[in-house]
Amino acid sequence: MRLVSIPADVPFLDTLAARWAAERQADPSRGLILLPTRRAAAALAEAFLRTGGGAPRLLPRIAALGALDEAPLALAGALALPPAVEAAERLAVLARLVLALPEEQGGARTADRAWRLAAALADLMDEAEWAEIDLPAALAGAADAAHAAHWQITLRFLGIATRAWPAWLAGRQLMNPVARQVALLRAQAQAWQAAPPADPVWVAGTPGAPPAVAALLRTVARLPHGRVVLPGLDGAMADGHWELLDTPHPQAALRGLVQGLGASRGDVQVWTAASEVPAGRVATLATALLPADCLAAWRAPHAPATAGLFRLAAADPQEEAVAIALILRDAIETPGRRAALITPDRALAVRVSAELLRWGVVADDSAGEPLAATPPAVFLRLLAQAVAEGLAPVALLSLLKHPLAAAGLAPARCRDAARTLERLTLRGPRPAEGVAALQRRAAACGAPQAVSDLLTRLEACLAPLARATAPVAAAPSDLLAALIAAAEGLAASDEATGPARLWRHEEGEVLATTLAAALAALGHLPEQPPSVLPGLLDALLAGAVVRSRRALRGRDHAAEHPRVLIWGLLEARLQAVDVMVLGGLAEGVWPPVTDPGPWLSRPMRTAAGLRSPEEAVGLAAHDFVMAACAAPVSVLSCPERRDGAPAVPARWLTRLEAFLAGQGAALPRHPAAAWARALDRPAAGERRPAAEPQPRPKLCLRPRRLSVTEIATWIADPYAIYARHVLRLEPLDALEQATDAADYGILVHAAMHRFLLAIGAGWPADAEELLKESMDHALRAAGVRAALFAWWAPRLHRIAAWVVETERARRAVAPPQCVVAECRGEWVLDVPRGFRLRGRADRIERRPDGRLAILDYKTGAVPGDGAVADGTAPQLPLEAAMARAGAFGAEFAAEVAELTYWKLGGGQTPGAAKTLFGGGPGATAAAAGEAETRLRALIASFDDATRPYLNAPHPGRGGGGVYHHLARRAEWAGDGGGE
Repeated sequence: MRLVSIPADVPFLDTLAARWAAERQADPSRGLILLPTRRAAAALAEAFLRTGGGAPRLLPRIAALGALDEAPLALAGALALPPAVEAAERLAVLARLVLALPEEQGGARTADRAWRLAAALADLMDEAEWAEIDLPAALAGAADAAHAAHWQITLRFLGIATRAWPAWLAGRQLMNPVARQVALLRAQAQAWQAAPPADPVWVAGTPGAPPAVAALLRTVARLPHGRVVLPGLDGAMADGHWELLDTPHPQAALRGLVQGLGASRGDVQVWTAASEVPAGRVATLATALLPADCLAAWRAPHAPATAGLFRLAAADPQEEAVAIALILRDAIETPGRRAALITPDRALAVRVSAELLRWGVVADDSAGEPLAATPPAVFLRLLAQAVAEGLAPVALLSLLKHPLAAAGLAPARCRDAARTLERLTLRGPRPAEGVAALQRRAAACGAPQAVSDLLTRLEACLAPLARATAPVAAAPSDLLAALIAAAEGLAASDEATGPARLWRHEEGEVLATTLAAALAALGHLPEQPPSVLPGLLDALLAGAVVRSRRALRGRDHAAEHPRVLIWGLLEARLQAVDVMVLGGLAEGVWPPVTDPGPWLSRPMRTAAGLRSPEEAVGLAAHDFVMAACAAPVSVLSCPERRDGAPAVPARWLTRLEAFLAGQGAALPRHPAAAWARALDRPAAGERRPAAEPQPRPKLCLRPRRLSVTEIATWIADPYAIYARHVLRLEPLDALEQATDAADYGILVHAAMHRFLLAIGAGWPADAEELLKESMDHALRAAGVRAALFAWWAPRLHRIAAWVVETERARRAVAPPQCVVAECRGEWVLDVPRGFRLRGRADRIERRPDGRLAILDYKTGAVPGDGAVADGTAPQLPLEAAMARAGAFGAEFAAEVAELTYWKLGGGQTPGAAKTLFGGGPGATAAAAGEAETRLRALIASFDDATRPYLNAPHPGRGGGGVYHHLARRAEWAGDGGGE
């Protein structure tokens, strides 16, 4: 039996290529080398060039074990097998079977959910077929008596996999893809056993193998010119420790493979070669990761080898990405040096790729990206969502601002028109559904022709989807076809057709292939409600990965740096570089979360003969050790926090640090984290904190007319007055603005105004009914949604009852001669350059003695006595001063005897009256005089050209914060204002 191992600290592929060349000097092109992945096969071809000094040479056939179905080695075996069912068709048929089940038996009501359940069911079948177990028999024997009732429901659902699906395959003479792959592997093994090839056959780099692969390896190891080359088998581990290996151990899969081959470690030859990895690193990691039952070995003295091994402890994932980018950038300062990041965290890979662009280093993630996240797929998903939401503003703008959206226009013109549409028609309360409603609203707002043209084009583009989604239910294939037609129409520009823009580049081609297969397969599904389309599209794209070049979009492909690499775990297997960074070494990331799946518990999986979820941890551990030993310099990175919580370092990192601590050693900290923190920090002495804005506009630009409510803003936040009245900037309404407390207050004011107009100074016997009717009228006129109507109506009725009761008591004491609601007035103050104060009193009463009472309605908080006394809440005192000066008309030019707030909340306490200054006429008149004096002083102070309009100079006094972001308050203030 020819078994070989290449140690973890020796470059695997380079050693493999050198050995092949040495043994096959006469004709190195004759023979076959099988590797685990296509990436490893491509890397071996590069290794042959490196070991040959770059000279051209003929190479042997190099193939991936996972690609036998594409290029079968045993032709006779392939021809004897039925073809594999298409992936999309398999999921569609399984989804139909799931839809046919009642919900109480695990069925689904909609196709999107059924498709995801079908995918999980397909995974279970694939797993069982790789393990070569009889799934019906295995499931029958996996029942747990303690969970018999629940298991019976699961078993009925899994009957799809054990009965319905096999029957469907047999009727069409098809096979499951994995079953066919297993059969091919078995056929290849039998063919080689029957007729051993005359040329060498090597299988290399497999750390663990399912039964069919193990059978092929067994055959290859017994061929006259066969050889099985194992990656990183630990031949130095004590036999006692070897026998105690548990499933999550890095060597567990290799031990199972060697045993499955009918061999022992003594049968494995070791190929050594020159290595730049510091001696002792493999032994250090092996000792640190010993099984728990073997940790007594830690007590013996060791000489840990930490040379070239570093720990990177960044504060968070973003700092981790910057630090890793700095390490990679530093590595390529040395000519010829290659550096790589290995991580299963694709978000980290994207961050690092983006950070490398600081220095013009283009490095793409070779693990690819989810197909659903590529630009054309995102465009389709946004389109489906926008139509499903009735062209709601957020969904519509997300679609129209996508780079692929053009609607027959130049993309820049389309986006410009979309921005105008947003500003004029989409902000504020949500418009009615459909393009026609948007066109009416745009016309009412006086939108320019470009907006009308965009809406007309949008309506034409969406016509296929509008027709397909009009019925209550439609065939999923028709919905998807209509979505594609609409997307192609919307993607068309003034220079290119929609298909040419939508399906271009690698990601477009993969998306087109995926959707074409889905269109053919969706005919198996029954009609569905159109609302299922967004979820169904997401389900169709789930799990698909495209080897697109995210970092190269918009760049020449030659721009990619040849010595900076970013790999996933599969891509990194068997690779070697000069500097290796192992990123994302946190529990739940690397190693992954162990999930037994949705169907079977761990004990049930064991009883059924399925592999343990912890085997994935063992393979991840093997990847960790191989990667840590694949470069002279290896950096082990785990951030201190992830997702806002402390990160738990990977168990192997924790073990290594604990072992080193016991030996009086530690992993040296890599300085890249400090580099990252210093990267965007000004040098010592150059730090210049942002200055607080102090705008001093010319006197002729300063406002000379404000409202009573704006005086409080002027006091608390002068910058807001500057932004609104000097810069003339008005805050934009929110998209899909929800009805909130401000709308409630407007509604209450409108109802009170309507009521008082109806009754005048009189008081009818049915006042409460009239006020309740006025409240209901205002509520209906507001057009609030049904749930809010049901919530607010009882509150408004409680307010009405309280107002009527309070009003009767007031009138019994001092019946008013005249009552005016929503009384507007303007006061022209005799100050230099003039000043006009405008206001609107919610209610003014004239009493029999000629004095006035002013009432203000508040549905929110009522100003405190302190704020009124110190002038920071001057509304009512200023209205009293305006009335005394005749600003509300000669009829109300009198002293004010009463200033009262009515808090109208409608809650458990429906209303409350708060009269200022104890209700004393003298105190009220004095307060009005004081308010006038303060106002004149405020005007005079801002008539000084040197007086700036500061942003909330007294944070405790409020100021609203509407313009804090404009003043960039967070950059200079210490009160946490702004964002």
